[in-house]
Amino acid sequence: MIADIQTMMWKEWKEILLQGGRRGQWNLLITIGVFGMFMPWQFGAAWVTSPMSLIYWAWVPLFMVTVVIADAFAGERERHTLETLLASRLSDRAILFGKVAAGVSYGWGLAMVSMLLGLVTVNVLHGRGHLVLYSPGVGVGIVVLSLLSAILAASAGVLISLRASTVRQAQQTLSLAIMALLFVPIFGAQALPSQMRDHLATTLATAGASKIALLVMAALLILDMALMSAAIARFQRARLILD
Repeated sequence: MIADIQTMMWKEWKEILLQGGRRGQWNLLITIGVFGMFMPWQFGAAWVTSPMSLIYWAWVPLFMVTVVIADAFAGERERHTLETLLASRLSDRAILFGKVAAGVSYGWGLAMVSMLLGLVTVNVLHGRGHLVLYSPGVGVGIVVLSLLSAILAASAGVLISLRASTVRQAQQTLSLAIMALLFVPIFGAQALPSQMRDHLATTLATAGASKIALLVMAALLILDMALMSAAIARFQRARLILD
């Protein structure tokens, strides 16, 4: 099964890299340039030393995976290649996991490349003779949070793409779902009574960045598992062929 997943991943990677031709490749380089050079240059050493960097690197793979994962099944349906894929010898799990793994490796891999490039940029432009590095806790947090974020976007994207008739529809639905995930907690907190808001703010302030990061990781892990379980349950080859 591992070999079949790798075969599926290789197919998806080729389509991702060739998607949009030279324009797509330029967009890829621009994205790396923005998160790996421009923003570190603008923020300075705080890009590395501030715990807020955890938020940036949790969002970056979410954005990158969302751009490509909507094509997973909706794109196959638009190109009339879905029937050929489903008629192949690859198992259901290999197809599903291969597409998810391709999206995760794309978004998470680019985030890691951008993070390392940003580290170099900060040291060259703002190091002032001193080596600026992430603290061990922040560094590990960035790696884990960005991975969980990429899995979240990939699993949600595949789940939506399974039933979307077009890539555009899948992208719009996924974007709305991501926006709801990000903004509902914010507006929900604002809707709370003032006393509850004050208590929540005090609790978060006393908890510290490390505990908050652990809570977010735990929540993302639960969401990832739930979405992947839903995608596995909804991936029915016979039904997709009939669709």
